[in-house]
Amino acid sequence: MTDLMKAVVLTRFGGVDAFELRDVPVAEVGPRQVRVRVHATAVNPLDFQIRRGDYADQVPLPAIIGHDISGVVEETGSHVTEFRAGDEVYYTPRIFGGPGSYAEQHVADVDLVGRKPRNLSHLEAASLTLVGGTVWESLVTRARLTVGETILVHGGAGGVGTIAIQVAKAMGARVLTTAKTADHEFVRSLGADETIDYTTDYVEAVARTTGGQGVDVVYDTIGGDALTRSPLTLADAGRVVSIVDLAQPQNLIAAWDKNAAYHFVFTRQNRGKLDALTALVERGLVKPVIGATLPLDRLAEAHEISENRRAHGIRGKVAIEVA
Repeated sequence: MTDLMKAVVLTRFGGVDAFELRDVPVAEVGPRQVRVRVHATAVNPLDFQIRRGDYADQVPLPAIIGHDISGVVEETGSHVTEFRAGDEVYYTPRIFGGPGSYAEQHVADVDLVGRKPRNLSHLEAASLTLVGGTVWESLVTRARLTVGETILVHGGAGGVGTIAIQVAKAMGARVLTTAKTADHEFVRSLGADETIDYTTDYVEAVARTTGGQGVDVVYDTIGGDALTRSPLTLADAGRVVSIVDLAQPQNLIAAWDKNAAYHFVFTRQNRGKLDALTALVERGLVKPVIGATLPLDRLAEAHEISENRRAHGIRGKVAIEVA
């Protein structure tokens, strides 16, 4: 008899009413896989983009989506030596590579899985996996941010921005960030050195703040105008890193005379990134920010809140308690 679990299934592409709570079979565990009892997950922009149908060709329906997991190993495959039953772990399921995290259990390739930071709850750990891995790849692997450099983080109070500020400070950078005025004290508490009202001309503000020198790195979590005008803020040999789809042509002429480099990041997950993040977390240098917590059976509401975070006044991530 096949074991069943509760899962929130995406039955069609569309609004938040496209989800349905169902009993579904638990997957078999392969030789280099682990089965994890999911304690917590979270909502990412990628999740509501998939729900809306932005990636319809990559996601056959019906589908279990979701890209953050913190939980406990319940079963290990025959060739797994890294973990055993009872270990607390966190990770991002393979993107577009099978079932996601909106379920009571998940089977994952062991190379994706990291040990959960000891000083985080499951809700906190689940709020870190995708955004943390994305920030690490963006700032360390791609931008190669170094001590003493200056970075501009677009959207500092968001799920990615809150982690980017903390990681950049841990790397020894000077951090500028855009945010609404009501969030300025909050982003400063995360480590931001200078704050810019997102409704003002950020190009002018960066020039004023840096004495006309510009920033070494721009980290774009928003897209649109935030990305298009970013090269105007760069110092010579600056880098722009964006995690947002390109919806309009970019101002590459302005980037050319700065000898700028552009990096567009759709992150690839692995244990190495998680282990590096865990080291920062356990040293007290990075802590996830949770703006709201809901149970799995209110996932539709969680999506609505996350998708309209500014209207709800949400900072950081919307986390989901599973078990």
